[in-house]
Amino acid sequence: MLYISTRGHPDRRHFCEILLEGLAPDGGLYLPEAYPQVDAATLAKWRTLPYADLAFEILSLYIDDIPAQDLRAICRKTYTEQVFGTPEIVPLKKLEEGVFLQALSNGPTLAFKDMAMQLLGNLFEYELARRGEELNILGATSGDTGSAAEYAMRGKKGVRVFMTSPQGRMSPFQQAQMFSLQDANIHNLAIEGVFDDCQDIVKAVSSDLAFKRKYRIGTVNSINWARLVAQVVYYFAGYFQATASNAERVSFAVPSGNFGNICAGHVARMMGLPIGRLVLATNENDVLDEFFRTGTYRVRGSKDTYETSSPSMDISKASNFERFVFDLVGRDGARVRYLFGEELAAKGQFDLAGDVARAREQYGFVSGRSTHADRVATIRDTWERFHTMIDTHTADGLKVAREQRQPSIPMIVLETALPIKFAETIVEALGREPDRPAKFAGIEQLPKRVTVLPADAGQVKQFIAAHCA
Repeated sequence: MLYISTRGHPDRRHFCEILLEGLAPDGGLYLPEAYPQVDAATLAKWRTLPYADLAFEILSLYIDDIPAQDLRAICRKTYTEQVFGTPEIVPLKKLEEGVFLQALSNGPTLAFKDMAMQLLGNLFEYELARRGEELNILGATSGDTGSAAEYAMRGKKGVRVFMTSPQGRMSPFQQAQMFSLQDANIHNLAIEGVFDDCQDIVKAVSSDLAFKRKYRIGTVNSINWARLVAQVVYYFAGYFQATASNAERVSFAVPSGNFGNICAGHVARMMGLPIGRLVLATNENDVLDEFFRTGTYRVRGSKDTYETSSPSMDISKASNFERFVFDLVGRDGARVRYLFGEELAAKGQFDLAGDVARAREQYGFVSGRSTHADRVATIRDTWERFHTMIDTHTADGLKVAREQRQPSIPMIVLETALPIKFAETIVEALGREPDRPAKFAGIEQLPKRVTVLPADAGQVKQFIAAHCA
């Protein structure tokens, strides 16, 4: 299996090369040359596998430069009941007829990002040991990627983490999860700006090839293909739990900010998983909903990016969207390079009105948006009717899922995080605090270890260089 850049760079890479590389040399994102196809017989064989073994089967289609016995061992080390709380790893909960929640937030940091990040930490440690090398991870987080990455990488040999986040834009619990870590290999950088500024810094540093090579810069954001392919696994696991046979279809509703989580669903669908609709839900930062309704992708600046009660989706530039556009325009790397590298940079938007109908017809995408009032109402309704407490992002997904349901096709809503991460809105909706796992008691009062920097890639480079001396 070889990987290509969405922007047409001629080089082909193996998995372990792009695992450590992040962005392609031309600023594009990596995708496989072709999606492996899964037939009915293979689906039938996979249906009864434990999650770790299902992960091995799917990942082995994309990873041919790690010996099979080693990859299987990594999957079994990662996906355990001890780490994720249940033998199913991602159990389904039925809310009402035809509507399910898929639990993705039982990992160490109580968010779906753990599903991929725990695997990524083990892959990094394996490959760096095999090469005798070190890696400096530069990331950007709007809330959950940062803590998931830091908990996955803390204490890992040969790895340092430099995690940027928008100062004051995360919930107190999210901040405390990250900033309270005292591990020497973890560095938190609070950037004076919004998440998109953090993401721009990561891309700017990654695009400086000389700096990237000198300081061995890698990434754990969902621009890293390994993150995304790990998320493909739980689409298959959810499908198998919701159906009795492979003749059935399901739809998935996904709260979306950076397009990584739902892009994994797109990959699963392209592989042959019988997915009806991929329902994309945004909050008030509705750049992606606007695209799927109109065909116009219009990014927004810091002043037009709203601060909401589902902060992990307060994103106005969706990095992984480029991967889907690459498929939508027929894998035309030159066109993608023009759209993202030139037109978006010059105009702040581009128009694919002539192509967007195929996003629904060929690829199954539909979309909708949710507001703070919608979140509060959905949280309250779900608690009162089903005695199930959901977080704000999952509420966005559930609200839009109900709007896009098809009567004969089960709808699986992907859970984003546990409610404790967004306690203020839960109290507003329900008049009570969400349950808090004992290990996080008093976390907001712990000492913090964080450095505040302006939204400037040069200063972030200086910080990295100083801490890699």
